[in-house]
Order: sequence, then C-alpha cells, then structure tokens
Amino acid sequence: MNAPAMPRWLEAMFPPGMRRRMVDVGGVRMHVAEWGEGPTVVLLHGNPSWGFLWRKVVAALAPEGLRLVVPDLIGLGLSDKPRDLEAHSLAAHQAWVARCLDEVAPGDLYLVAQDWGGPIGLLALADRMDRVRGVVLANTVVGPPRPGFKPTTFHRLSQLPVVSDVLFRVAGLPQAGMALVQGDRTSILGKATLAYLWPLRRLRDRAAPLALARMVPDTFQHPSIPLLERCQEVVTSYRGPISLVWGTRDPVLGRAISWLEELLPDARVLRTDAGHFLQEEVPGPIADAVREQVGARIN
Repeated sequence: MNAPAMPRWLEAMFPPGMRRRMVDVGGVRMHVAEWGEGPTVVLLHGNPSWGFLWRKVVAALAPEGLRLVVPDLIGLGLSDKPRDLEAHSLAAHQAWVARCLDEVAPGDLYLVAQDWGGPIGLLALADRMDRVRGVVLANTVVGPPRPGFKPTTFHRLSQLPVVSDVLFRVAGLPQAGMALVQGDRTSILGKATLAYLWPLRRLRDRAAPLALARMVPDTFQHPSIPLLERCQEVVTSYRGPISLVWGTRDPVLGRAISWLEELLPDARVLRTDAGHFLQEEVPGPIADAVREQVGARIN
C-alpha cells in the first residue's frame, strides 16, 4: 500500500534513500520507512513522536550496510489514527507491532527502542526472541514500576476527565512541549518542532498521545501491569547482548537507569547528558551501540 504524502520540506529532513509503505496490521495500517540492505535493525519510537525521531541515528548507520526499519506506532506519525481512546492498550500495540514485524522483518533482527517503543517492541517479540540478535534500549522501561512509585504530574493529569482532553487534544501536549524534557532544549527547534507537530496537526488525530499517557500505570491495579510484568520476564531471560544508552537529564525516565542496571547486570551502559528524546541530542552513541552488536555478530 502506498504511504501518505508528506510535505517536501519534511521529506527533505530525512536521510536519502528512504522507502515507505503501509502495512495492514489488523484493521489499521502502520507506516514503515526503510533504508539500505543487510542485517535488519528495527527502531521503535514512543509517545508522542514518530519515525522522524530516528533520522539522525539512521543517517549515522546508513554507511554500515544495514537494513534500517522504522515503523510509526498506530495513532502516531503517518500510521492510521483511531479516534477512540479505548482502541489503544498495551496489548493492542503489542499485537499491531508483532503483525508489522512478521511482515517487514520476519528473520533475524536487532531491536533499538525508546520510551513506549521498549515494552511494546519487547512484548511484540516475546514469542520471537530467538530471532533477536541484540537489543539497544534508550530511556524506556522494561517492567512494572518499583514498589512505592509515584506517577509524574504529567501522567496524573492524563487521567483527569475534561482537563486531560483540554491539555492533550486542544493544547497539543506532549508534542507541543517536547523540548522541555531535553537536556539541551535547543535540540528541538524550528523545523524539527514543526515536524513533530505535523502528523498531529488535526485535533481529531490526537487520541494516541493521551491514550499512551494513560497506558502508563498510576497504580498497581492498572491494566498495563500484567503485560509489563511479562515484558520484564522477557528481557531478563534474554541471553543476547543488551546495551543501555541513557539520557540522564530526562525528567521522566532519567533515574530509571539505576533500576535497569539492577535488572540487567550484564548490559553495557552508557550515560549521557541528554534528555528524554536523546536521539536528537546523542545519535552517535546509539549508532555506536548498534555497530558494536552487529559487528560482534558478524565477526
């Protein structure tokens, strides 16, 4: 299926050689961008971004002889955008990404994921981990919250009726404030800001940012908890290489690296001064982690 058109100014911001298509993942269509040929590397974003977030990492890896596969989560980017909040759940996103990867990346692959892309990607591959040759995680979670956790103000607001609709659907949070969670707030400016806003420019298309914010547990009775527990089982039992590249100035997940180091004691860890969307600030270290895993496999 042909992918939706995008403005010339936006397409020009992506690395050259991009191929795009739509994949039917069960009643909705997922947009997938691809570059190159070779070992497959899947890069998954989270809320409220889209594949555009990976463009600098893709550019850094383009000369490496890799096939880079960048899906947009349903509801975000150029993928279909269900307007019903109830359409979104961790189980639904798991199933959508699993169907997508079975079609576009049916063989061996490396998973690179940030934010919701981490648990969604790991759960999508839970029954396919024998195909996963390496995992690179960046500012994400891989399990349920620790005992005694407190939800952030952002996530508490997402649960409030009326207020959350005003903030997320009308004011356009969180995409309108992505720079605020960066280590360097000038890392998302100008055309980059417009590029993140463009797929969600219509109010009717803004269900996913709110729905994905509500997918974050605010209590241990939250419906995402069982699948996050499953995610933790998957990643802690995985015996392939895992790298953690972290933005420590992320006000949302910056401190989560300490918990991940406990869960994944054999992981290679690199801390940076970046914020939440660290692909914009430190694409090089993320690309280096991928190169290291692919190179070790080939050699």
